[in-house]
Amino acid sequence: MNSVFKPILSFRLVFKPKGHLFCGRRLSSRMSLSADEVSRYSRQMLCQEVGKSGQLALKATSVLIVGCGGLGCPASLYLTAAGIGRIGLVDNDVVDRSNLHRQVLHNETRVGKLKTDSAVESLKSINSNVILEPIECRLNRTNASDIISKYDIIIDGTDNPMARYLLSDVCVLNKKPLVSGSALRFDGQLTVYNYDSNTPCYRCLFPTPPPAGTVTNCNDGGVIGVIPGIIGDMQALETIKIAIGRRPSYAGQLLLFDGLNGSFKSIKLRGKSADCISCGPNATIGQELMDYEEFCGVQCNQSQSLKILAPEERMSCKEYEINYLNAKIDHLLIDVRPKLQAEITKLENALSIPLEDLQKGNGFEILEDLIDKEMNRNKNKVNVIFMCRRGNASQKAVKLLKSKITTNDKILIKDITGGLEAWVKEIDPTFPMY
Repeated sequence: MNSVFKPILSFRLVFKPKGHLFCGRRLSSRMSLSADEVSRYSRQMLCQEVGKSGQLALKATSVLIVGCGGLGCPASLYLTAAGIGRIGLVDNDVVDRSNLHRQVLHNETRVGKLKTDSAVESLKSINSNVILEPIECRLNRTNASDIISKYDIIIDGTDNPMARYLLSDVCVLNKKPLVSGSALRFDGQLTVYNYDSNTPCYRCLFPTPPPAGTVTNCNDGGVIGVIPGIIGDMQALETIKIAIGRRPSYAGQLLLFDGLNGSFKSIKLRGKSADCISCGPNATIGQELMDYEEFCGVQCNQSQSLKILAPEERMSCKEYEINYLNAKIDHLLIDVRPKLQAEITKLENALSIPLEDLQKGNGFEILEDLIDKEMNRNKNKVNVIFMCRRGNASQKAVKLLKSKITTNDKILIKDITGGLEAWVKEIDPTFPMY
């Protein structure tokens, strides 16, 4: 077995080329359900669409869930409860306190613990009959095919384009259905890629990735915890349908859920693209795969860090604390995060002027007025320091101010590298970060 797998139970099922065909393979005629399993799964076995044969099919099915986050947690919870025979859980992240409102397998006592281990601990307590395989890694073009080939159905619980292209391409190569979901703010989406010869893959619909830095994820845009719960449950439902031999409802369809209005909408997707380089007749993507970081222009699961200022135009949090706060040097600390974020938390001495207001609104006039007042009060030099969440928007603010102020020989303009996230790590771990 591959070294990245840590099986919790040994696999007990034996497949034979006789019996009913489910999810592309035949069930052994000698497979059976124990008295405990019949009792445990009785309510779903009473559904005519499931019955004993369907439950045996679930037991014979293996599912790989990529991402133990907002989507992967509810999906894995219900699939474990439903009696899927073997579930692989891929993630290399640890549980963070900001995960707990939506990632329901984790709890306060497991903050800092690997998500895969936390998920297994919770799922094992729900159904000890299911084989759980924690896979502590980040999927890439080197390991993805080897891992995905070992499972029948793949669930995409990631939140970035690079992972979506990688999963889709590898599922096409290995002929695996891909149950894909997404959740952001109050909105959710769901579809099933590569289910049959008529179902498109992800690349059919999106042949080119969006520009790097333009995709908003939960980290930046936020999400109501219930939304990934709903979509993750729907992913589990589609997976169960595939496992018992029924066509999933959203193969070739896209489910749109608007949580604010409480509305569900389904739209028909166009079919496979004849020009698709992944699943088309003249596909060029093979087992070697491509460089997905280069293709998408940003690394998987990481926010892109801008580097548009020279080192001398920036300072670390420690430098700011020593040279300005501790030295009690007069300065303007401008927090350029959006107003909503500034209302959540900010440094006590920071003044909130969102970057968007500096660029388009009256924010620049407000800043000019503050600089003029500081100049009149302090004849020597005005220190203007910009700060944001991660140190990206603050760099743009420095560039903007320098481009608009002509008499900048008396104005020192810098930003704080890493923003508030660096402040928590380097200066004050008790600062309320989001």
